[in-house]
Amino acid sequence: MNYEETLQYLYRQLPVFQQVGQSAYKPGLGNSLALDRLVGYPHRRYATIHIAGTNGKGSTSHVLAAVLQKSGYKVGLYTSPHLIDFRERIRVNGEMITREAVLEFVDKYLEPSREIHPSFFELTMMMAFDYFASRHVDVAVIETGLGGRLDSTNIITPRACVITNISYDHMAQLGHTLTSIAHEKAGIIKSGIPVVIGEAEGDVRRVFEEKAREESAPIYFAQESDVLTSCRPDENGQWAIDSRDYGYLTYELGGLCQEKNAATILCALRILRQQGFAITPEAVKEGFAHVTTLTGLQGRWQKVGSLPPAYCDTGHNTGGFRYISQQLAGIKCRTLRIVFGMVNDKDISGVLSMLPREAVYYFTQASIPRAMPASVMRDKAAEAGLKGDVYDSVPEAYRAALHDSCDDDFVFIGGSSFVVADLLAFLEANKKN
Repeated sequence: MNYEETLQYLYRQLPVFQQVGQSAYKPGLGNSLALDRLVGYPHRRYATIHIAGTNGKGSTSHVLAAVLQKSGYKVGLYTSPHLIDFRERIRVNGEMITREAVLEFVDKYLEPSREIHPSFFELTMMMAFDYFASRHVDVAVIETGLGGRLDSTNIITPRACVITNISYDHMAQLGHTLTSIAHEKAGIIKSGIPVVIGEAEGDVRRVFEEKAREESAPIYFAQESDVLTSCRPDENGQWAIDSRDYGYLTYELGGLCQEKNAATILCALRILRQQGFAITPEAVKEGFAHVTTLTGLQGRWQKVGSLPPAYCDTGHNTGGFRYISQQLAGIKCRTLRIVFGMVNDKDISGVLSMLPREAVYYFTQASIPRAMPASVMRDKAAEAGLKGDVYDSVPEAYRAALHDSCDDDFVFIGGSSFVVADLLAFLEANKKN
């Protein structure tokens, strides 16, 4: 099989949470441990940093990887889901895994792994671990899929852990209260290994403190640290940061949520330095200012058009839309136009209640089975006082929004990572034509 045939085979043969949701979820570490034995424990050959949390773990992972890379380390980065190309999940110094390496891993391990019955995530995670070992990385930044305690990635013994925040998401797998979700995320905390918590209050904070105590793990709360002296939007839509350890920083990612992420990242960098990582001020400046170029990160309040201004964001739950709705409310424009779709296992009513009623909506659906049909989304939105028309695909909805717009309108595209993925794939294809 060639590369495309191999990828389609994996999608067909192995359960893919990205596509079908709950039926692909395999809680527990049994499969990961069995795969680890099969492949030869590749993650033991380099240092790791483990990142969990409901929102912000992608941004945090990519910025940490960018800073470490600019500090002279060879850095593996494992994240999910991908937006356009499967290979986005597995990068070394920003470069995606080669197609040849994907083929080699599948050729070598697909048949021997059949008795294990791995999910798509479990097998591709081990592909990443093996690839990092083959490329002799110094350190790998590993993002959890969902949860933590039973997440497939939780077989690693990292040098440091980061838990960004806790919000409602994946409740069917993680529980229906913030404390139950926090218990699952806290599962990445291990004996004696420092952990940085981005945001935590009340009972959620106590969950982390209790787990850290049990594991004798040093715990640091970014919101209480002195790593940031100020953080404010600049004239270019980025963040201007005054940091305690590195002076003035320009943060390329402009979403409102990034102020909290910046504090989490800076706190984590302080802990990594204590762990012996040689991180230079210049590397921190470069990593914050050029994270998208250094790592390939996309979809975080990303500008995709100028006249009218058009931005997309992968936020997909109430925690994410707490910031997105605030950002939309602050935009000065003639008409706000929103291309919107979600997947059917999210808190759709909760997100819809946060959206601006005065906007014009273009309801659509991503090209995956989990996507809520656009007509159903329109009906649910109408109950929340939101009005708009239905479009069969994201590109169709986006084209309609642009067609209806004047230069002083504003277009936002979001609601789901997969809506953003379809948009970016469409824009990429148009660029090539």
